[in-house]
Amino acid sequence: MSNTFEKPILVTSPHLPPLEEFQEYLQDIWESKWLTNNGKYHRALEQALCEYLGVKYISLFSNGTLALLTALQMLRITGEVITTPFSFVATTHALWWNNIKPVFVDIEDQTFNLDPSKIEAAITPKTTALMPVHVYGNPCAVQQLQEIADTYGLKIIYDACHTFGVTINGIPVLNFGDLSVMSFHATKVYNTFEGGAIVCHDAATKKRIDYLKNFGFAGETKVVAPGINAKMNEVQAAMGLLQLKYVDQAIEKRKAIAAAYREGLRQVAGIRVLDDMPGVKHCYAYFPILVDKVVYGMSRDALYEELKRHNVFGRRYFYPLISQFPTYSALESARPGKLPVAEKVTEEVLCLPIYPDLDMRAVTQIVELVKNGDA
Repeated sequence: MSNTFEKPILVTSPHLPPLEEFQEYLQDIWESKWLTNNGKYHRALEQALCEYLGVKYISLFSNGTLALLTALQMLRITGEVITTPFSFVATTHALWWNNIKPVFVDIEDQTFNLDPSKIEAAITPKTTALMPVHVYGNPCAVQQLQEIADTYGLKIIYDACHTFGVTINGIPVLNFGDLSVMSFHATKVYNTFEGGAIVCHDAATKKRIDYLKNFGFAGETKVVAPGINAKMNEVQAAMGLLQLKYVDQAIEKRKAIAAAYREGLRQVAGIRVLDDMPGVKHCYAYFPILVDKVVYGMSRDALYEELKRHNVFGRRYFYPLISQFPTYSALESARPGKLPVAEKVTEEVLCLPIYPDLDMRAVTQIVELVKNGDA
């Protein structure tokens, strides 16, 4: 049997609810003609997400990047922010757009998250905050990070775009730090087409976030801050409400796929897989493997191209490092050799396809392709 797929197997595919169920929401929106500006679906989704995610307050956004930008404005972050080079570029772009200098610190070898043991050496009098990322949905060392933040008087904004429903010993990961930012992009475990959110811990903070995402308006004629337009519309919010009906089922399917990959690849020489973290309820947003060129017999890039030849499109996620892009490469913290773990991981990591509709037979074929390499 050939292991080449007739149709492309992409690294992800958006989970969508039954179209006929979504049409009922659209019909209601069409009849009401209330398309945006804190409509009933927007309000209902904020409440539903608070209940599902186990958080006190959530403010919906049209996308995760605008939520990151607004979170920094909300806490009035300035100067320097310590962050990770191993993330999607939006994490650092949000700092740059707020005229904040990113300071990169290396990552942990086991989780690929910001390494707490490297942070204190990077703190200067200009440091005002930490912006860690829960990479692939693996929670950061939240207690250690909070201790550092408390010692040095720093804020923590978590990029939690991979962590829908993730908990640590039963505590939602979104409840750590000063703010957590979420993404509901089409590629995520839970999507509203595009979309995002900021999670906070008190009503006063949520009120100010809501002002900032709506031009700073606090009433019909009163503007209290130089805000922007980052509101989620009613079509996105309706999709979000419907998606909540199916997200648990989608996560279970992702979990089964991750388990099959682990079982099939664990004994392959030169291929490293990540196990679930103790005490963590995962959402299985991604399935990364690391390819040891010497032991495996071919490089990550060669395997990436070999899989593409068989119509399997993984992703070298995250490659290159943010610190290696021209915009940031001139920074002192981005110099070659400064981030040895991240520099190694970015050359070895490959995310395999994982999404609820991925057939388990396809998973088995992908495992065989990885096992065989270029044979």
